[in-house]
Amino acid sequence: MLIIKTPPTLRQKIKQWRQEHKRIALIPTMGNLHEAHMALIDAGRALADKIVVSVFVNPMQFDRPEDLAAYPCTLRADCERLIRRGVDMVFAPATSAVYPDGLSNQTVVDVLRFANVLEGKSRPGHFRGVATIVSKLFNLVQPDVACFGEKDFQQLALIHHLVRDMSYDIDIISIPTMRDADGLALSSRNSYMSAEERYRAPQFNQVLMRLVAQLREGEHHINSLLTSAEKELYQIGFRPDTLVILDARTLKPLTADSRRVVVLFTAWLGKVRLLDNAYFIRQMK
Repeated sequence: MLIIKTPPTLRQKIKQWRQEHKRIALIPTMGNLHEAHMALIDAGRALADKIVVSVFVNPMQFDRPEDLAAYPCTLRADCERLIRRGVDMVFAPATSAVYPDGLSNQTVVDVLRFANVLEGKSRPGHFRGVATIVSKLFNLVQPDVACFGEKDFQQLALIHHLVRDMSYDIDIISIPTMRDADGLALSSRNSYMSAEERYRAPQFNQVLMRLVAQLREGEHHINSLLTSAEKELYQIGFRPDTLVILDARTLKPLTADSRRVVVLFTAWLGKVRLLDNAYFIRQMK
């Protein structure tokens, strides 16, 4: 497996693969890899000849310096795991290689439709950082396909619109949320939990799925459902942040014509901010 640190070396290898008519899949990550990342790699492998995994903790998408400082850097263990998975290349640049003139002088990419609502409102500048680094990776790797998880539902919607608006010739492949056996969505941040918090954490998804079941059964009183869910989360030790039911295509309030419905939940459990979602096709009368 190639481990590449600089954009010029990356471009050289990508050029060679292109001359050999290889299809390339990109899996962008911030490292501290788990089974959800492995599922993205497997999806890419089914569609391409070469797999590129980027491992870069992107400072631009952190709205709080303490979160950036605390993010686990496990490059050696990540590379060992990626070798076992048959990955062809890891791109693991230093921050100076990605932002040579510093963050304050970096050209940025904003997907305005999604950047400042929901997660973007809670984490100012986060999606600008996501859109900018993903654009840079797309330009460097020039993949045929790129794989992203559905757990970060708003991020996935933003990337779809980025590809459309910037006319990237890239197929975006989405992978269903990977979960532990108890239903908790896999996340690198799960390791921050205490043992007691990890024991309680699956209840977050349980509250979400009970709400979704009520929606599927025809309950239309959205505000009442959300209020009940918020109250239940407080009672079991969570601090709800964002609880919404939206049109999955637009991420705006449901209308009479909304077919795809998404329920987005975020909440704090101790110092860990959990994020989960569920979506379904609404039966139209």
